[in-house]
This record gives sequence, structure tokens and C-alpha cells, in this order.
Amino acid sequence: MAQRSYFDWNATTPLRIEARDAIDDALTVVGNPSSVHFEGRSARRLIERARDQVAEFVGARSADVFFTSSGTEANMLALTPAIETSAGERPRDRLLVSAIEHTSVRSGGRFPRDAIEDFPVDSDGHADLAALRDALTHSSRPLVSLMLANNETGVVQPVAEAAAITHEAGGLIHVDAVQAAGRIGCNIAALGADLMTLSAHKIGGLKGVGALVRSSEAIYLPEPLIRGGGQERGLRAGTENVAGIAAFGAAAAAATRQMAQESENVLMLRNTLEVGLRAITPQAVIFGAAAERLPNTTLFSVPGMKAETAVIAFDLEGVAVSSGAACSSGKVQPSHVLAAMGVLPGLVRGAVRVSLGWGTTQADIERFLNAWRKLATALSKGHPMTAA
Repeated sequence: MAQRSYFDWNATTPLRIEARDAIDDALTVVGNPSSVHFEGRSARRLIERARDQVAEFVGARSADVFFTSSGTEANMLALTPAIETSAGERPRDRLLVSAIEHTSVRSGGRFPRDAIEDFPVDSDGHADLAALRDALTHSSRPLVSLMLANNETGVVQPVAEAAAITHEAGGLIHVDAVQAAGRIGCNIAALGADLMTLSAHKIGGLKGVGALVRSSEAIYLPEPLIRGGGQERGLRAGTENVAGIAAFGAAAAAATRQMAQESENVLMLRNTLEVGLRAITPQAVIFGAAAERLPNTTLFSVPGMKAETAVIAFDLEGVAVSSGAACSSGKVQPSHVLAAMGVLPGLVRGAVRVSLGWGTTQADIERFLNAWRKLATALSKGHPMTAA
């Protein structure tokens, strides 16, 4: 097979060596982690070690980390009117979410549809804090959900400021850190988050494992999504995915050690890519370029380009990228993120996301730019592969 370059790290990352080793070790442990015998205790130790590692990753207590099957499940667990800070409180009456949140947050979790309200972002993709402050005045017991960094543009959100505004209004704030984790710092206390969502496969772990982290035991979730045996201290019933959780912990520990160096290297490569992209196509628009972004993310468009056909053309050149409008199950829909930023529909249709990671090399950047040079030439000639 011809050599390929992977530029879809925001969708999923390769498995870290440390995670693979943790899986191999876990697969030799036969016990059910709920069993009290030696084999069961051995499995339990792997889970609790991973809990410690994930907790250290975000500056939390181990007792405040709850494993789930995914970031989506963790979001669903967090977004409930029943969340309490003391026993017997009235339900949360409003869920405020930014207009650029992941679909699993925009769906509102367990809030009724009429209790969910969007607040806008500006043209750079930053959450509008003045609008959030105004929306908070319309609720007596609000819950706010704001992602730490957007999965399409990479724009970093003013979470600490939003948290301060929310707490001043008597609300709680949930932070979806799935895309940011392992790329920028995600200390839950420094951000002022009450709840935080993580996903293993975004930091080098296995797909199908996530976590919900709370800031302290004062945050109480009385309603589990899955009832049964009482695993995860009653919040997530079902026998735990021991190998996946162990790999999550190992990936979190590796990211804790290596994030600073990895992010510095990735930023240098991304800057090289963007300089080359603009040299080939000066009319290219890089969304969120004026804002603080994740060091690994470029979302761009060119007038007259169709994203889905550009992604196919890149793929044929050995380069894996994604549409900025990619949704779920391989579907492509107009990007709600770019629409919220006020981007013109013609540019929205052409948005292509390029995301890098610790394994990206200079050779990969050159392969991308060579592929783009061919596509840009075809576009300038009105080739049907890319013309709108």
C-alpha cells in the first residue's frame, strides 16, 4: 500500500504505545472487577490506577472520575435538570449551550426541549459572554455547557470567564473538553468547571471509553443513565471495560508527560502547513485564524470548492482529511459552527478540516501541500471534482 498521511486527529487518534501495553497487560487479567477474590481485585486495581491517572490529567480527585462508554454518554450523564449541590434541591430550570457545541450537547441531554437555549458566538468563533450573562438573568437555576475548544475550528473558548459569570448567577457549568484534552491544559479547578467530559480515543486511548469528572463531591448527580449493578458508584451500571479503561489511564499519563513538547512540535508543523496553503491559494480562508486555537487544527475553505469532493480528492492522493461539516455516521451536513460564526454558505460548503498530532511529520506536511497544489490547480480550471 502506498504511504499515506493522516490529518484527521480531531476525529480520532492512533493508539499510543503506552495504551497498547496497558491493553496487553489488562487482557491477561481474568477477573470481574466487582468480584472480591484475587482475580477480581486485580482487575479492580487496573481500573483504580486508571482513575488516578485520569484524575491527575485534569487536576481532580480520583473519587470524582466516573468512567463511561464515550464522551457522548458522559455529556448525557452531565446534562440533567436533577444535578444538585445539596440534597433535595429543585431541578435546574434552564440549560444554556453555546451555538457551536458538539451535537451531543446541543441535543440537551435529559433537559426538555423547551428548557434549552443557545447563546451566540462572534465571527472568530468565541462564545459571546455578554449574551451568556443576559441569558443567565432569565433563569433561577441554570446549567451552562461550553466546550473548551471547538472540534471544527480549534478555537479555544473563554471557559474560565464563562464559569465566573455562571457562578455569579448561581449556576453550574459543564465543560466538554474532549477536543482540547492532550493539546492544551485542562485543569478543572483552573477553568472553574463543575463538570468536565473526556474521551479516551482523542488522546491515544481506545474508542468506546469516556469519563465524566466533577470538581468535588458537592456536585451530585442523582440520576444514572444506566441502572443495574451500581458500578461507578451508582452512576454507570454494567461491568467495566477493564482493558479500555486501563488504556485510557495510560494514554492520560502519557499525555500529561508529553503534552507540552507534542503541542510545540505540532504547532510548528501546522504553521508550516498554513503558510504553504496560503502561498498556493492566497484566497483561502482559515477560520478562527485571528483567535487562539488548538495548536493542531486548521479549518479552511476556498470559494467554489465543495468539501466532500475535496476530501475524496485528498484521499486519492494519500491524504486523510475531513469535512469541517462532518457530522455522524459518515454524513455531511452544513456546519452549524460556521453558520453560527456568520460564514457565507458558499464558504461553509467548502470547509475542510486538517488536524495534526504527535505522529505528524514534515514529510506529511509536504504530501498535504503537494496534494493541495493539484486540487487548487483543478479548482482554478473549474474541474468538476471541486467546482461548486
